[in-house]
Order: sequence, then C-alpha cells, then structure tokens
Amino acid sequence: MYTSHRTIIEQAWENRDLLNREDVRKSIQETIENLDKGTLRVAEKDESGWIVNQWIKEAIILYFLIRNTEIIELKPFEFHDKIPLKTGFRELGVRVVPHALARYGSYLARGVILMPSYVNIGAYVGEGTMVDTWATVGSCAQIGRNVHLSGGVGIGGVLEPIQASPVIVEDNCFIGSRCIIVEGARIEQEAVLGANVVITGSTKILDVTGAKTVEYRGIVPARSVVIPGTYTKDFPAGKYQVPCALIIGKRKESTNLKTSLNEALRNYEVNV
Repeated sequence: MYTSHRTIIEQAWENRDLLNREDVRKSIQETIENLDKGTLRVAEKDESGWIVNQWIKEAIILYFLIRNTEIIELKPFEFHDKIPLKTGFRELGVRVVPHALARYGSYLARGVILMPSYVNIGAYVGEGTMVDTWATVGSCAQIGRNVHLSGGVGIGGVLEPIQASPVIVEDNCFIGSRCIIVEGARIEQEAVLGANVVITGSTKILDVTGAKTVEYRGIVPARSVVIPGTYTKDFPAGKYQVPCALIIGKRKESTNLKTSLNEALRNYEVNV
C-alpha cells in the first residue's frame, strides 16, 4: 500500500495538476492518517543509520495544498487553519494539559505527557516522553522514547528544502530548559543538554574531556553531557567570542538512566 502511495505522491509532486484527481487526494490523505497513527514516519533508523522518507515530506506539503482553511472552534477559543487538531488522547493513552496543542498528522505514543506545549504535523514523539511547558516540537522532528524536553525547549521543524533532514532526539535524552535544536541536528541516545545549549547544523560541538579537543558538527554523541560555551574567532574588526557547545563528560553506563541523569547534573553542575 505504501509503495503505491509513494508513487502517486511523487508523481503529484512533479505535476500539481494531478491534485485534482480523487485517487491522488486519497493517497495524500491516507499518508497523513498513517503519520498520525505512527505507522509511517518521516525518518526512521535502520542498521545503516537514520533514513529520511522524502516522499512523506512531499505528502505533508501537498496536504496543505488540498486542504481548505477552516474555522476550528474550541469555545471560547477559535482557530483558522488548514490542518485540524489531533484528538482522542484518552484512547491514545496520552496526557494533555491545557493549553497543549498537537496537530493532526503528528504521532504521540502511549505515555507521552504534553504540558502547555505545541507539536506540529509530521512530528513523532516516542513512548513515555515529556514535552514540558512552552516547549515546541517542530514539523517532522523525531523525538525518541523517555525523552524529557524541559520548559521552553525549541525543537526546530523542517519541510523545505524537501531533502533536508529533520531534528532527531534519540531515546532517553534530557534536554534542559531553553535549549534550541534546529537544522537537522541529531542528539544521540542518553545525551544530557544543560540549559540554553544551542545546537544547529553548523554549531561547533567541542569535546573537552581529553587532552586534545575533539570537534563535532550537527551531532551530539551518545551519553554526552553538554553545556553552552564560547570560543574565540577572528573577525576583520578583531577577536570576539562565538557560541559553541561543550561536551564536559559522559553518563555512566553502570547506573540506570534516572540515577545517571541525576549524577550527570550534580557532578558537572549542569543547570536544567
């Protein structure tokens, strides 16, 4: 079924006149329905690493084109949008605190908790994850199991360019308050980010735990404990401090995840 949907959607992506056909519109709608159910994902991991399903991103954009803008009333609130809101949280086993919102076409696994927050279409949020107050999960972002997105965390979304990778936060990560993760950055499993860490596709991520600095870009290695930092950069007007992220330690594998998190925050004096 997915193969036929993919073929139809890829053809419609190249020829928008096909959007007038009922079978094309049905393929787009069923693809978004499967995103909503979690049977399809914008990105998924296999033995070789993370793979982006570009055709699903195409389906999301085409879904906007075939939808009409409608009034959504939740008295006393009113919205005017093309995408309906996600519903049926009790059946899904998801706790949703007012004023949390999730768009239809996002997936929330059983045990997810949404404090007043926002989850956009195409996003995937794994089992047992907490999306804390005023955190945002952007379109197509992939959030793993048992992740904690602390207050005010901004997980960037991406639809275009269509080939761009989404932000990925793997299982059991702790993302501290006001962290920003954008531009397809990947946070590998069990990493701990202290408050205000900014990770973009080009951010220097410097492992300073050894005798020699090791530099990463766009990826935080598994179990890393990370804090915000700066480095000196030469500009025509002089030398100035530029933001970076510093890996200052690792979670210990010998302890369980909760204990390990507490130890990481205590041992390295990381603010959350």
